[in-house]
Amino acid sequence: MRDAYLVGAGQSEYGAFPEESYRSLFRTAFQAAVESVPRGIDPADVDEAFVGNLGVGGRQLGLSGPAVTEHVGLDGVPCTRVENACAASGFAVRQAVQAVKSGMADVVLAGGFEVMSDTSSDATKYWLGVSGETEWERLSGTTFSGVYAQMASVHMERYGTTREQLSRVAVKNHANGAKNPHAQLGFECSLEDAQSAPIVADPLNLYHCCPTSDGAACALVVSEDVVDEYTDEPIRVAGVGAGSDSVGLFQRDSYTGVPASQRAAESAYEMAGVEPADLDFAEVHDCFAIAELLAYEDLGFCERGEAGQLIDSGTTELGGELPVNTSGGLKSKGHPIGATGAGQVVEAFKQLSGAAGERQVAEPTRGLTHNVGGSGGAAVVHVFEKETEVSAR
Repeated sequence: MRDAYLVGAGQSEYGAFPEESYRSLFRTAFQAAVESVPRGIDPADVDEAFVGNLGVGGRQLGLSGPAVTEHVGLDGVPCTRVENACAASGFAVRQAVQAVKSGMADVVLAGGFEVMSDTSSDATKYWLGVSGETEWERLSGTTFSGVYAQMASVHMERYGTTREQLSRVAVKNHANGAKNPHAQLGFECSLEDAQSAPIVADPLNLYHCCPTSDGAACALVVSEDVVDEYTDEPIRVAGVGAGSDSVGLFQRDSYTGVPASQRAAESAYEMAGVEPADLDFAEVHDCFAIAELLAYEDLGFCERGEAGQLIDSGTTELGGELPVNTSGGLKSKGHPIGATGAGQVVEAFKQLSGAAGERQVAEPTRGLTHNVGGSGGAAVVHVFEKETEVSAR
């Protein structure tokens, strides 16, 4: 199969934008992606598109993918909407990579969008809840935060993880998000702030939870046959992995890990021929603080049960050995469900292109993105690698 390359990526700001529509947000992200391509790209070059979206609030559910691609001028381009809960656009990126590798297309758009700010809090809880098991979780009253609170409680009991360690995730990600002009909650917070916030679902408090967001993100993936037309600093999609699992948390054997993430990471590492120690940064799915700690263990950044010590050590801070969520993560940057996975890829592109501004990692060559649907019903992992020599192709 052919190699696939990331040549451009961009996003809208994340936040609450009552004056915007899902189409206008997607247009902003698409234009940013096009403008980021080093040698430029003609939208007419796009052969196919994959767009992630959950459909919060009952907007254009059917054919929402073609609705946004038509709006940005991609008339006639085959477009598939991908729905995999919070991992929707992460899987859209995977589909784009598959289309390129298979030879079906040379230039593919992968993106996602969501508008979440114009529904009531009850409606928003409903739409978040549909990503959990319907009969035995959502309809019995369990909330999304409640499911992750169960995971946190068990991890704390089994491994001694503390509320302070959960709060350190928030402090780190807010420090990074304060350096990101696209972040919804782009401000720093103290450890005291993060520890004293109101409880949402014990042991998780407000600072342990990501916000609901409006936003869009896009990535442009091309084949090895045409990559030189668009850049002389290619970023190869070195590895891709995906996994699925029981939708309901109660159906799983363990609450202290996400098997779908583990399977996705193993496949991505094997394809890329790398190990966790080879990474220079990572964007992981931190919908709740405990989710980031679980990701440390599921992705092999530390041994099982040692995530709390890892966050304490400073390893995952900007400037640490393995910076995690330099964008601010879902916690600070925001979580527009259908756009989140593609938004992680935007950060990977910026880091590997040296365009991350104040949050730039020093000379990175390899990074990872990790996108989870629901409480772990689906997960996708990508490994991106900057090629330093043309001869690498």
